[in-house]
Amino acid sequence: RSCGRSSPGGWVSIRGLGPRRRSSVSAPRPVGPLQGIRVIELAGLGAAPYAGMMLADMGAEVIRVERVPPPPAYPDVLARGRRSVALDLKQTEGVSVLLRLVESADVLIEGFRPGVTERLGFGPKPCMERNERLIYGRMTGWGQEGPLSKRAGHDLNYIALSGALLAIGPAGGKPVPPLNLVGDFGGGLLLAFGVASALVERQRSGRGQIVDAAMLDAAASFMGMFCGFRSLGLFEDATGENMLSGAAHFYDTYETKDGGFVAVAAIEPEFYRRLVDKLGLDPDEFLPHGFRGVGVRQDPAAWAVLKVRLAELFRTRTRAQWVELLEDTDTCVAPVLGLSEAAAHPHNQARATFVDIDGVTQNSPAPRFSRTPAEIPEPARRPGEDTLSVLEQNGLDREEIDRLMGLGVVSWPDRRAQEDTDG
Repeated sequence: RSCGRSSPGGWVSIRGLGPRRRSSVSAPRPVGPLQGIRVIELAGLGAAPYAGMMLADMGAEVIRVERVPPPPAYPDVLARGRRSVALDLKQTEGVSVLLRLVESADVLIEGFRPGVTERLGFGPKPCMERNERLIYGRMTGWGQEGPLSKRAGHDLNYIALSGALLAIGPAGGKPVPPLNLVGDFGGGLLLAFGVASALVERQRSGRGQIVDAAMLDAAASFMGMFCGFRSLGLFEDATGENMLSGAAHFYDTYETKDGGFVAVAAIEPEFYRRLVDKLGLDPDEFLPHGFRGVGVRQDPAAWAVLKVRLAELFRTRTRAQWVELLEDTDTCVAPVLGLSEAAAHPHNQARATFVDIDGVTQNSPAPRFSRTPAEIPEPARRPGEDTLSVLEQNGLDREEIDRLMGLGVVSWPDRRAQEDTDG
């Protein structure tokens, strides 16, 4: 199922996004605001691939460099919209091929631990000697320097050190992992933003630079507002003790009669008054305890009592019944949906927030642009699928490619199939 509008010929058209066929074996055709920007992405996990997806979604030509032998193919949404080559970067000749690709690139992004690319011969110095306009994007957990910079870690470790994790979880309970949204994908977004900023600066200076994006920094950046709250004595370093972490009765989730959940976020006074009215609650009991503004002391003890009242009330009807009652009332109440339900929700369908690409329902490119819409991306290529065509386009002749293939420096999953496609 496509979440866009179908037209003759099997094209999908989405407002703010350009059309494309639902399924195609052709290499991605860059459109969008980053059209004309070439990115070399050294394949990794989580954060750096998310940055690569964001850049590719916005129209950059992204060439993803996989290891040799290439890993198995699977429906990897984060790898969509790119061409894929396989290089053995532990061999000197593999590094030489990479540096050749760098010569015509605008951006390189990598997610190795600090010092690894330098040791292997494709750190910032040799790359920028080949191309002084290159933006060298580095994605790490801890950052390029500091006592933890070379230590292993994952999303949860990085946000643990940022102050974010301790605030996420039930009151009196332990911190709860918020998937890997904050560190991994916050970090990837930070890298993509950093790369875009460096590209803008390059228009003035004509020179590239290194972008150091850390997942820890991304999580710390997300805590900026709460740093301000803490300076006013309005933020506690504890789970479930803050207004926006579930302490307030007007900002929490509630179970419904059928085992579903609704999310209540009636912060502003007018929305809170409307919620109290629509739910038939006692205004004398509830209205004094809504949000009264930043810097105004609240009464968390009263919040806890009122939360019990709301929990009892929401269990009297099903989720669908609450949605029917409240969805058009500006009470800031929404159903809590899973991914399958989210794709089918009328609002998401109207905006084509999700799209079906080769049978995988996934997020559409975002944000959207009025003049330079992004194209619905192609599905992820098989790792190494475009090795031959990319190398030929970068000046390597077939004899040289065959020699590198024999040495195990380059690879692709099905040589004959690619020859037939290219021929």
